Amino acid sequence: MAGHDNSNGSTEKSSSGMDDLPTFNPENMQNNMKVILYSRTFMAIIGGVIAGILGLTSLTGFIFYFLVMAMTSVALTAKAKFSIHSYFDSWNRILLDGFFGGLMVLLYIHTSK
Repeated sequence: MAGHDNSNGSTEKSSSGMDDLPTFNPENMQNNMKVILYSRTFMAIIGGVIAGILGLTSLTGFIFYFLVMAMTSVALTAKAKFSIHSYFDSWNRILLDGFFGGLMVLLYIHTSK
Protein backbone atom coordinates (compact mmCIF):
# COMPACT_ATOMS: atom_id res chain seq x y z
CA MET A 1 0.00 0.00 0.00
CA ALA A 2 1.19 3.47 -0.74
CA GLY A 3 1.43 6.13 1.95
CA HIS A 4 0.77 9.85 1.87
CA ASP A 5 3.30 12.29 0.45
CA ASN A 6 4.37 15.81 1.11
CA SER A 7 6.30 18.03 -1.26
CA ASN A 8 9.69 16.38 -0.76
CA GLY A 9 8.44 12.86 -1.48
CA SER A 10 8.72 11.41 2.01
CA THR A 11 5.91 9.52 3.70
CA GLU A 12 5.86 11.61 6.87
CA LYS A 13 3.23 14.11 7.98
CA SER A 14 3.54 17.60 6.65
CA SER A 15 5.46 19.83 9.05
CA SER A 16 5.02 23.10 7.22
CA GLY A 17 1.91 24.44 8.72
CA MET A 18 -0.63 25.43 11.20
CA ASP A 19 -2.41 22.16 11.94
CA ASP A 20 0.23 19.66 10.79
CA LEU A 21 -2.30 17.87 8.58
CA PRO A 22 -1.12 14.97 6.43
CA THR A 23 -1.22 15.41 2.69
CA PHE A 24 -2.30 12.50 0.53
CA ASN A 25 -1.25 11.66 -2.98
CA PRO A 26 -4.48 11.06 -4.97
CA GLU A 27 -2.92 8.27 -7.05
CA ASN A 28 -1.79 6.44 -3.91
CA MET A 29 -5.21 6.82 -2.32
CA GLN A 30 -6.89 5.49 -5.45
CA ASN A 31 -4.50 2.54 -5.53
CA ASN A 32 -5.18 1.80 -1.86
CA MET A 33 -8.93 1.85 -2.49
CA LYS A 34 -8.47 -0.58 -5.39
CA VAL A 35 -6.58 -2.91 -3.07
CA ILE A 36 -9.47 -2.82 -0.61
CA LEU A 37 -12.05 -3.42 -3.34
CA TYR A 38 -10.12 -6.33 -4.87
CA SER A 39 -9.41 -7.88 -1.46
CA ARG A 40 -13.03 -7.69 -0.37
CA THR A 41 -14.27 -9.03 -3.71
CA PHE A 42 -11.82 -11.92 -3.60
CA MET A 43 -12.69 -12.76 0.01
CA ALA A 44 -16.42 -12.54 -0.73
CA ILE A 45 -15.98 -15.07 -3.54
CA ILE A 46 -13.89 -17.39 -1.38
CA GLY A 47 -16.32 -16.97 1.53
CA GLY A 48 -19.28 -17.69 -0.75
CA VAL A 49 -17.66 -20.86 -2.05
CA ILE A 50 -16.88 -22.02 1.49
CA ALA A 51 -20.40 -21.14 2.69
CA GLY A 52 -21.84 -23.09 -0.24
CA ILE A 53 -19.70 -26.12 0.49
CA LEU A 54 -20.64 -25.99 4.16
CA GLY A 55 -24.32 -25.40 3.34
CA LEU A 56 -24.56 -22.15 5.29
CA THR A 57 -27.77 -20.32 4.44
CA SER A 58 -30.04 -17.70 5.96
CA LEU A 59 -28.79 -16.24 9.24
CA THR A 60 -25.74 -18.50 9.48
CA GLY A 61 -24.72 -17.44 5.95
CA PHE A 62 -25.03 -13.78 6.93
CA ILE A 63 -22.98 -14.32 10.09
CA PHE A 64 -20.34 -16.16 8.06
CA TYR A 65 -20.21 -13.28 5.55
CA PHE A 66 -19.85 -10.79 8.41
CA LEU A 67 -16.99 -12.85 9.93
CA VAL A 68 -15.19 -13.11 6.57
CA MET A 69 -15.45 -9.35 6.05
CA ALA A 70 -14.30 -8.68 9.62
CA MET A 71 -11.27 -10.93 9.07
CA THR A 72 -10.58 -9.09 5.82
CA SER A 73 -10.70 -5.75 7.64
CA VAL A 74 -8.28 -7.02 10.27
CA ALA A 75 -5.95 -8.39 7.58
CA LEU A 76 -6.00 -5.09 5.67
CA THR A 77 -5.31 -3.20 8.90
CA ALA A 78 -2.40 -5.52 9.65
CA LYS A 79 -1.12 -5.04 6.10
CA ALA A 80 -1.11 -1.28 6.80
CA LYS A 81 0.87 -2.05 9.99
CA PHE A 82 -2.04 -0.69 12.06
CA SER A 83 -1.19 2.82 10.85
CA ILE A 84 -4.44 3.55 9.02
CA HIS A 85 -3.97 7.30 8.76
CA SER A 86 -0.73 6.82 6.83
CA TYR A 87 -2.61 5.13 3.99
CA PHE A 88 -6.24 6.27 4.25
CA ASP A 89 -8.05 9.43 5.26
CA SER A 90 -10.34 7.65 7.76
CA TRP A 91 -10.99 4.31 9.44
CA ASN A 92 -14.22 3.95 7.48
CA ARG A 93 -12.24 3.34 4.30
CA ILE A 94 -10.67 0.15 5.55
CA LEU A 95 -13.54 -1.06 7.72
CA LEU A 96 -16.65 -0.39 5.67
CA ASP A 97 -15.80 0.26 2.00
CA GLY A 98 -17.01 -2.68 -0.04
CA PHE A 99 -18.74 -4.32 2.92
CA PHE A 100 -22.23 -3.04 2.18
CA GLY A 101 -21.89 -3.53 -1.57
CA GLY A 102 -21.16 -7.19 -1.03
CA LEU A 103 -24.00 -7.40 1.45
CA MET A 104 -26.44 -6.04 -1.14
CA VAL A 105 -25.30 -8.70 -3.62
CA LEU A 106 -25.75 -11.33 -0.92
CA LEU A 107 -29.29 -10.11 -0.18
CA TYR A 108 -30.15 -9.97 -3.88
CA ILE A 109 -29.01 -13.55 -4.41
CA HIS A 110 -30.91 -14.69 -1.34
CA THR A 111 -34.19 -13.00 -2.35
CA SER A 112 -34.03 -14.09 -5.99
CA LYS A 113 -34.41 -17.79 -5.14
